[in-house]
Amino acid sequence: MPQGQPTRDNGTTMTGAASLIRSLEAVGVDTVFGIPGGAILPAYDPMLDSQQIRHILVRHEQGAGHAAEGYALATGKPGVCMATSGPGATNLVTPIADAHMDSVPMVAVTGQVASAAIGTDAFQEADIRGITMPITKHNYLVTDPAEIPRTIAEAFHIATTGRPGPVLVDVAKDAMQAMTTFRWPVELDLPGYRPVTRPHAKQVREAARLMAAAKRPVLYVGGGVLRARAWTELRRLAELTGFPVVTTLTARGAFPDSHPQHLGMPGMHGAVAAVTALQKADLLIALGARFDDRVTGKLSSFAPNAAVIHADIDPAEISKNRVADVPIVGDCKEVIGELIPAIEAEFAAGTRADLTGWWRQLDQWRENYPLGYTPAENGELMPQYVIERLGKLVGSDAIYVAGVGQHQMWASQFISYENPNTWLNSGGAGTMGYAVPAAMGAKAGRPDTTVWAIDGDGCFQMTNQELATCAIEGIPIKVAVINNESLGMVRQWQTLFYDGRYSNTDLGSRRIPDFAKLAEAYGCVGLRCDTAEDVDATIEKAMAVDDRPVVVDFGVHRDAMVWPMVAAGTSNDEIQIARGMAPEWDRSED
Repeated sequence: MPQGQPTRDNGTTMTGAASLIRSLEAVGVDTVFGIPGGAILPAYDPMLDSQQIRHILVRHEQGAGHAAEGYALATGKPGVCMATSGPGATNLVTPIADAHMDSVPMVAVTGQVASAAIGTDAFQEADIRGITMPITKHNYLVTDPAEIPRTIAEAFHIATTGRPGPVLVDVAKDAMQAMTTFRWPVELDLPGYRPVTRPHAKQVREAARLMAAAKRPVLYVGGGVLRARAWTELRRLAELTGFPVVTTLTARGAFPDSHPQHLGMPGMHGAVAAVTALQKADLLIALGARFDDRVTGKLSSFAPNAAVIHADIDPAEISKNRVADVPIVGDCKEVIGELIPAIEAEFAAGTRADLTGWWRQLDQWRENYPLGYTPAENGELMPQYVIERLGKLVGSDAIYVAGVGQHQMWASQFISYENPNTWLNSGGAGTMGYAVPAAMGAKAGRPDTTVWAIDGDGCFQMTNQELATCAIEGIPIKVAVINNESLGMVRQWQTLFYDGRYSNTDLGSRRIPDFAKLAEAYGCVGLRCDTAEDVDATIEKAMAVDDRPVVVDFGVHRDAMVWPMVAAGTSNDEIQIARGMAPEWDRSED
């Protein structure tokens, strides 16, 4: 019997709406983020009687979707959001797309107009199934109440197996109002859906052979390692081989930052050692990574001398951007688990390259080009300092959730991530407004864990209404607003590539609104900090509050930039450590 076993209700007559709620209970749902409306209203009535499901009433459907994402990433369980038809459903499109890009297990349940009205442009009708088809793993339109249990069982199975992702279930209003006999499916029959989890043994052996012989290998770790919960196996593999490790933006925390084999994050704003190691490697072992353009830079110049082993549970990702010499389709946990004994066998047979020279080179890059920043000449508060102190004072057991932009990059650079699933952000879609609701979802899922949202003043103003949800629902997140009065990353690009012509990036956020007062209006604690001397005390004051959300408005230097940087569309070889400054390579390094 799939997922749950609600045999006590089998054969019971109930409404389709009651069947929907019972089905959600059967698959283990304990939290739903949503807003009621006309078409979904029938489902809200029986949900009121549920002893299992906590409904969190958000202030905007986008908040419900991002909260479901945060809940899923923090707990490992699928997140659930609910909305009504038309604009309610379309407001979920952005978080659904976000979950699709970042492989987040999520089920979105939407109400639809009555089946007889579908296609007539009825009030609040939108073809949400058609709209979301490109950005969901699968989606359903349910018009028969008898199909509700099977559809829910299938939706959760699809969302959580193979490559995780969002599934939409759109239920017609009349299907929820009609009477039906509840029957939970004994088994699921999905003939077109058979994700491969176990890798092919021959491919694993060939990968092990290449790995044992490589002289300049790099373990290129993507978010798929976290989705597969394969961090323990990854560490065993890294320590067995002695290979350097880079973790992408979505994989931060999959391998401890403090580990001597960790080179940092690769990509557009990655560490010089991580970016350059990929460029100079003779073998890339890509685990749950997709060769995203933000990592590869100009694709034709990426890692030109490297053979590629590419392991991914989604066969569509393999050789999509970079041709794999050894393709391995499978779950990262199983792939790495089988690679370890295969490599041990190679080592036992006497095949093992000497990596001493490679590590000497890597350590030189790490020593010469560490992450850092230059203080502002006028003594203004530097955003990197704020985030660095936040990470130090709060510690590595907390969950950090970022919006998108400069603050996101600084948070990925200047906080040390030692544990998996402690860094949540919008990687693939780059969704402004992600942080506050995703932090809310993470805190709802892990109430005993400290959760900090690190947000920009631009991102914060897109979804800060969810502070009301947090205050009323007793979800005491903490928010650090990195307030540089502008759309910071866009301003950085205007500085570098548009001759400092700042077209429509000035937000005036030091004047309007007053974020501390706004926080107080939402029932939160509002704090403000503008000097480096006050940073530690302000963070500690925020940490002392545990019964309400806290918002700290950090007024920072507006012209601080994110470095290193590889300009979009250029080769990773053109990485700059500051404006107009490239690393100085020795001949031996080249």
